[in-house]
Amino acid sequence: MQKQLKNFARTALLSFGLAASVSAFAQNAICYNCPPEWADWASQIKAIKAKTGVTVPPDNKNSGQSLAQLVAEKASPVADVTYLGVTFAIQAQKEGVVAAYKPAGWNDIPDGLKDPQGNWFTIHTGTLGFMVNVDALKGKPVPKSWADLLKPEYKGLIGYLDPSSAFVGYVGAVAVNQARGGSLDNFGPGIDYFKALQKNEPIVPKQTAYARVLSGEIAILLDYDFNAYRAQYKDKANVQFVIPTEGTLVVPYVMSKVANAPNGNNANKVLDFVLSDEGQAIWANAYLRPVRAAAMPKEVQARFLPANEYARAKSVDYSKMAAVQKTFSDRYLKDVQ
Repeated sequence: MQKQLKNFARTALLSFGLAASVSAFAQNAICYNCPPEWADWASQIKAIKAKTGVTVPPDNKNSGQSLAQLVAEKASPVADVTYLGVTFAIQAQKEGVVAAYKPAGWNDIPDGLKDPQGNWFTIHTGTLGFMVNVDALKGKPVPKSWADLLKPEYKGLIGYLDPSSAFVGYVGAVAVNQARGGSLDNFGPGIDYFKALQKNEPIVPKQTAYARVLSGEIAILLDYDFNAYRAQYKDKANVQFVIPTEGTLVVPYVMSKVANAPNGNNANKVLDFVLSDEGQAIWANAYLRPVRAAAMPKEVQARFLPANEYARAKSVDYSKMAAVQKTFSDRYLKDVQ
């Protein structure tokens, strides 16, 4: 009898352990490209766990790697949600690896920053402008416009990432092209601008140049607002962010639910949370502009440029932007480099 009780107890414990393991797994949501060092995903993941009970393991893939893995796993998905640059999300939709889902807060997302069916939607944005190390200008005025950068006084002081290979570089090219009268069907004004800018001997790295701005090697960099604010408020550098007077571009960072997600309900909880007031405030505290403007804490909003400045930052047809990227790159390499 005693032996039977021991066997029963052992079986019960094993069953309990298996159930606990299954329960714990059931509270997971696998995210592709949720790196803790980028955009303060570390705080976001912690908050998701605290508020929803769902564990999101950190993941250091980039957008391209995430898309490649989603496509490879299409027949048997592993991920539940993914975080991508908008052009990669558009491609993911075309590949059929994401699913339509409209999370809480959907109606607060402006048109143009979401797929109408919910296959992807913006959670925060970055705005392309000038990240300016004021000290490195050595008394020269802070440039305010795309036209200013063509002035001889800024010779040797300007940097931009290679628009034929770096996405932020391409964003800059689209922004200046649009601002100077071009379109996604006509890159002539943008190409002409980069040709003219060569007279000022710009520095054109292929990778991020954040540290080179802080050191003063590059005084004016075409970059995102969140990098400039990070330099100003976290690294305490004498850096200003400028939205050019002629206009610029807003770049969305988006999330999607994975098609046939293994933990679909948990995926929904994660996507609902990142658009909640608390989730959006986490992005804001990392100096990324939350897509729901009402979620911006007042103390953080005070560190951003005023809303009337951001009114010059426009969206474009991001699907078209993705489709014409290679055409632009080929022309840039032919005509500018």
